[in-house]
Amino acid sequence: MRNFRQLEICKNGIEIVKQVYILSQHLPSEEKFGLRSQLTRAVVSIPSNIAEGCSRNSEVEFKRFLEIAMGSLFEVETQLTISQELNFFSEKDLKNIFEILNKEAKMINSLINKIKHS
Repeated sequence: MRNFRQLEICKNGIEIVKQVYILSQHLPSEEKFGLRSQLTRAVVSIPSNIAEGCSRNSEVEFKRFLEIAMGSLFEVETQLTISQELNFFSEKDLKNIFEILNKEAKMINSLINKIKHS
């Protein structure tokens, strides 16, 4: 069993959650049960699945939870892109979060590949 609290990908995932929650507060109130809800559920899923995967006893199971976290990350990126396309956010508003998401995706992918080849 791994200590998820020590993993950089989990720490980074929690930072992503904080940033997205701050951004989501600027979505229109009519999106409270739409895009905002979907976005916040997906973003929380990133570090949650990493943490859950850490509790598993096999590398195969851990890898599967990392893949789920990656799927959630792509959901968040897509939902933020949709928000930008709907003019809720500018490219400038999302630049930093997209950079953090890209960094997280690379870290998750690297760990998945490491597990595959071990």
